[in-house]
Amino acid sequence: MTNSTNNLLLLLLLLFFSGSSTELNDGDELQTLLTIKRDWGSPAAFSSWEVRSSISFGYCDWVGVVCTDGEVTSLSFPSFQIANPIPTSICSLKNLQYLDLSYNNLTGDFPTVLYGCSALVYLDLSNNELSGRLYGDIDKLSLGMLHLNLSSNAFVGDVPLAIEKFSKLKSLVLDSNSFNGNYPGAAIGGLVELETLTLANNPFEPSPVPKEFGNLTKLKLLWLSWMNMTGTIPNDMSSLTELTLLDLSQNKMQGQIPEWVLKHHKLENLYLYASNLSGEISPNITALNLQELDLSMNKLSGSIPEDIANLKKLRLLYLYYNNLTGPIPAGVGMMPNLTDIRLFNNKLSGPLPTELGKHSELGNFEVSNNNLSGELPDTLCFNKKLYDIVVFNNSFSGVFPANLGDCETVNNIMAYNNHFVGDFPKKIWSFELLTNVMIYNNNFTGTLPSEISFNISRIEMENNRFSGALPSAAVGLKSFTAENNQFSGELPTDMSRLANLTELNLAGNQLSGSIPPSIKSLTGLTSLNLSRNRISGEIPAAVGWMGLYILDLSSNQLSGEVPAALQTLAYEDSFLDNPSLCCQSESGMHIRTCPWSQSMSHDHLALSKIAILVILPCITLASVAITGWLLLLRRKKGPQDVTSWKMTQFRTIDFTEHDIVSNISECNVIGRGGSGKVYRIHLGGDIKAGRHGGGCTPRTVAVKRIGNTSKLDTNLDKEFESEVRTLGDLRHSNIVDLLCCISSQETKLLVYEHMENGSLDQWLHRYKRAGKSGPLDWPTRVAIAIDVARGLSYMHEEFVQPVIHRDVKCSNILLDREFRAKIADFGLARILAKSGESESASAVCGTFGYIAPEYVYRSKVSVKVDVYSFGVVLLELATGRGPQDGGTESGSCLAKWASKRYNNGGPVADLVDGEIQDPSYLDDMVAVFELGVVCTSEEPASRPPMSDVLHRLMQFDHSGTHSDGVVAKGVFDIDDSSDCIV
Repeated sequence: MTNSTNNLLLLLLLLFFSGSSTELNDGDELQTLLTIKRDWGSPAAFSSWEVRSSISFGYCDWVGVVCTDGEVTSLSFPSFQIANPIPTSICSLKNLQYLDLSYNNLTGDFPTVLYGCSALVYLDLSNNELSGRLYGDIDKLSLGMLHLNLSSNAFVGDVPLAIEKFSKLKSLVLDSNSFNGNYPGAAIGGLVELETLTLANNPFEPSPVPKEFGNLTKLKLLWLSWMNMTGTIPNDMSSLTELTLLDLSQNKMQGQIPEWVLKHHKLENLYLYASNLSGEISPNITALNLQELDLSMNKLSGSIPEDIANLKKLRLLYLYYNNLTGPIPAGVGMMPNLTDIRLFNNKLSGPLPTELGKHSELGNFEVSNNNLSGELPDTLCFNKKLYDIVVFNNSFSGVFPANLGDCETVNNIMAYNNHFVGDFPKKIWSFELLTNVMIYNNNFTGTLPSEISFNISRIEMENNRFSGALPSAAVGLKSFTAENNQFSGELPTDMSRLANLTELNLAGNQLSGSIPPSIKSLTGLTSLNLSRNRISGEIPAAVGWMGLYILDLSSNQLSGEVPAALQTLAYEDSFLDNPSLCCQSESGMHIRTCPWSQSMSHDHLALSKIAILVILPCITLASVAITGWLLLLRRKKGPQDVTSWKMTQFRTIDFTEHDIVSNISECNVIGRGGSGKVYRIHLGGDIKAGRHGGGCTPRTVAVKRIGNTSKLDTNLDKEFESEVRTLGDLRHSNIVDLLCCISSQETKLLVYEHMENGSLDQWLHRYKRAGKSGPLDWPTRVAIAIDVARGLSYMHEEFVQPVIHRDVKCSNILLDREFRAKIADFGLARILAKSGESESASAVCGTFGYIAPEYVYRSKVSVKVDVYSFGVVLLELATGRGPQDGGTESGSCLAKWASKRYNNGGPVADLVDGEIQDPSYLDDMVAVFELGVVCTSEEPASRPPMSDVLHRLMQFDHSGTHSDGVVAKGVFDIDDSSDCIV
């Protein structure tokens, strides 16, 4: 009885203390979580963390918190806008196993406070702003770690050898940093439990693929692109039979693709593009689960293997930019899942597979720049999914399939420079999704409907045999070139339904009648060519007010006096072979003088002298009065009190508003633009860098001032907000760092890092290079192009939401002391909800020569707008010309000039910059020129994504020095002397 009583008392005591302990743990964890919230500055995402004393373990229901058996085991806070350091208290949660802090704003070195989280098995710090080196004692983290993700930060140096201690790791994700040292290949090869390994997008020291990676037989995903790998693909990796994804793209390798690569049965995605691989593709392909195969932008030769048709699950086949020959295997036409075929820029020949498109939902079909022949299969759009037909520069013949007239999904047709004959399907002109039709240099016949689809913006159909009347309505049409056809009749009487035209070329047809007065409705027209027709009557005076860059009305039957605004030597050749035209005697033009011209000249001269003598003094007096009044007003107002300024920080800085505002003066101005001035400000010696430890504020900054002494203009205010909102979130080594913004009611200041070598245009264009050394050499130009492409690729494809710059140009590309490039001036930037989608813009902004056609024509903005602008930059780098150095035949547009010269054939080598021509670089200069032409395609769908452009450019970085010594994001000491937004 006594023993039973004692046992019962003991049990009651245990239960009591157990309950007390649970309540104690409950209270400890609650306080720890509240401390974490407080130390992180109570971000808005934690607003639901409220204490409810009546509910035990209530915090287990808080956002981001997961409990197991009443104890916190998981904290998941992705995209919570956390900027403060990780507090030490986080490891007081002794059972914490899972910690996700991805997509936040964490800065500084790797957080060693996590060494105290002994139970941690999952750690995700990806997509933050962490920098510096990984410490050699990183193995103080929990050695039970299963998942370690540090991708998309700014870590530099080596990957430490201590990584080998994490023997249980299943996932090691280190891609997209700035590691510029070495990685321990042998040590990583010993982590035999790994299923995911990513080291991609890091400028490591060049080295071959570690053979030890062949030990990782459980790997399912291996991503090793753009990390300076050399040598061949080792056969040791043939043991990786569990792989579903293998990516070795954008490296500096050599040799052939080993046979085993295309034999792995579980492989679904294989990316080997832009890796300098050569030789033939193995004829024995048994990787039957492949869904995406990208071997583009290499030096592959030989034919496309017949076995490729056995890949029944393949959706994407990219073999473009190689040296492949022979036919496209007939079996490709039978593949049931193939939706995207890109074989352009090879040497393929023969006909297309007869049933291509019948057995799969073919969407994108690009085989341009080959030697293909025969007819297009009438099955291309069998499944009504086809949207891209790109077959230009081949030897296709026969009729364009009539059933393509029922393929309403098509938005782009590029079939120029072939041998097509017969009627072009008339129903195509009514497709609502169609935007671009380029079919010039064929033998097409047929007529155009009276009304063209509202969405078609470009028609290039010159050198065919189209006939009949011109369309009277095409509300979306911007460019219509139909030279050398057989169109007849008159120009439309009412041209207001063609009001969006910017280019109209109808030369060499059989048009008659007069130029209608309604031509004045074409307010955006810049190029008009009606030469070699039978047009008669007088030239409407409105033609002289249209500001045309190109005008050619020669070889017609026009009469009367040339409009006064056109009687200049700039239009001297615009009216030749019109015997009944005349002009004033003083025009200096080689055209017949009008009989009434001589008698009026003396009266005009006298009136002009009187006007000058009377008006000029009035203007002078008014100017003096206004200037004096403004100076008096400014003196009364006085300088603005610095206490009225508000600073918002985006980086760790160690200067004040006063340090900036007090140093703004005219003597510090280094640039001017439409939105204000840019100043260079040297911070005083009393501001000590790093006084709090680790501070990295540059000693010289660039300050962009938006607004003046009056109320800030609404547009400038929007521009300021756009730049702050965009740059405040973007973090990349090739995007200029916005340190802070300082604002008052009347003026906004943006404080940037400073770039010593100013903007690219000052080094590239002869007329701006005064005082600088000779032209930039070719390796430097390639390095700059790669830097900019990497920044744009991040903005378009890697940021949380795609960001469009909208004003990419040489003056917005800034260079540091080592000529590393960064993208600047985000005042026009726009954030898209979904990548690849177009949105309407309320106004067209940008700089002439860089603006994409669809942006001007339809105010449609997508990432392809930036691709076009970057293409112009590539053309500038390759040719040394400016964006408006295209000559009069191209409307001063460099992109149009390059496209015409390229498409007309002839030696492209004559087009590149003669100042730096070097036989060893000539092929690369030509290739970059051609890439610029591709990027500036008139049709957005034909422009490659920036990631593809970057991959292509990497092939031209032969020096191996571009990736060496890459600095952590945000610590370049740089100078902003770019133009402000035009």
